Amino acid sequence: MTTPATVPVPDPGPDTDALMWITARPDLVFVEGRGSWLTDHRGKRYLDFVQGWAVNCLGHCPPVVARALADQAQRLINPSPAFFNEPAARLARRLAEVSSFDRVFFANSGAEANEGAIKLARKWGRLHRGGAYEIITFENGFHGRTLATMSASGKPGWDRLFAPQVPGFPKARYNDLDSVEALIGPDTVAVMLEPVQGEAGVVPAEPGFLQALRDLTRQRGLLLIVDEVQTGVGRTGSLFAHQRAGIEPDVMTLGKGIGGGVPLAALLAREEICCFEAGDQGGTYNGNPLMAAAGLAVLGTVLAPGFLDAVVARGETLGRGLADLSDRLGLGGERGAGLLRALVLPDPMAPAVVEAARTLAPEGLLVNAPRPNLLRFMPALDLSEPEVDRMLVMLEEALRAVGGG
Repeated sequence: MTTPATVPVPDPGPDTDALMWITARPDLVFVEGRGSWLTDHRGKRYLDFVQGWAVNCLGHCPPVVARALADQAQRLINPSPAFFNEPAARLARRLAEVSSFDRVFFANSGAEANEGAIKLARKWGRLHRGGAYEIITFENGFHGRTLATMSASGKPGWDRLFAPQVPGFPKARYNDLDSVEALIGPDTVAVMLEPVQGEAGVVPAEPGFLQALRDLTRQRGLLLIVDEVQTGVGRTGSLFAHQRAGIEPDVMTLGKGIGGGVPLAALLAREEICCFEAGDQGGTYNGNPLMAAAGLAVLGTVLAPGFLDAVVARGETLGRGLADLSDRLGLGGERGAGLLRALVLPDPMAPAVVEAARTLAPEGLLVNAPRPNLLRFMPALDLSEPEVDRMLVMLEEALRAVGGG
């Protein structure tokens, strides 16, 4: 009598049913990451060109961040924001030294930093512009998921979510100075924008537009706020994207890459703009030494000699590869700066390409589709040239699988 062969049962992975549903997620659970690669609970590896939406600027589990966290965890994790701590003080000083800003407030997410920028601008308007509170933002912009930052965003359809909206955010057209000037009135206190609109499909602000906007806001006595949550800390090849246009804003927000994978964000401002009084701004975990230690490790790495030059070089390699792929397959071209890039597709096939790329065998590819006809790429800043080449091969396979070529 023979024993029937045992049919292997696929590993279902950890039970995820207790997690609140907020979006459709694929049937896999990631358990390990190193550099540009992730591994799921079944052992399959994925080349990650999303990196937590530009969060993991040094890739997954970078040793420099892991060491900083481990060392700091042995010394001090959180004394409370009612007291100074050494890592936060050092990180604030370093950010001030490498930027045009004088003061730093640390937060936990880009949305929280943007919320702080909105509060700071409105407080400044109350003190210095007769109660002015309106902040001109832009169509298709994205500033976060709090009620105020959703109201500030110009993402289509968001004006109907969680109504009523927070008032005071008239929308101009990106790269259109006349549309900004037409919205300026007695209640205007600031203009707020992303140097590259990431969620809109990696749409860069033209340098001339940023320069003219800086001149206009100065002439009219308004604050200029740059949201560098996605573009800051080397993503576009310069430390901050606005530096590419040679401008100095009044306020800047950082998030994502500044923590290298841990929850850290920052609100930076010139001295004369800083007008918070006791109780105006705070947060239980703001500026805690554990996250600040990670930020110091990230900033030290990005500012090391040659690092940003390598980002520029890898960005050019990626851009050329995407442009060549677009030409060969008859797609819609590529755009972006540094290692924040997009590939335009001729049809709304991007979600299908994302699915096809992830399910490639034996290894998958992770890319992002912020628009139905567009793919976005946000890899680790220290990825290798062979990883760029490997991604392009995998991407072409996924595109051809869904008829994109």
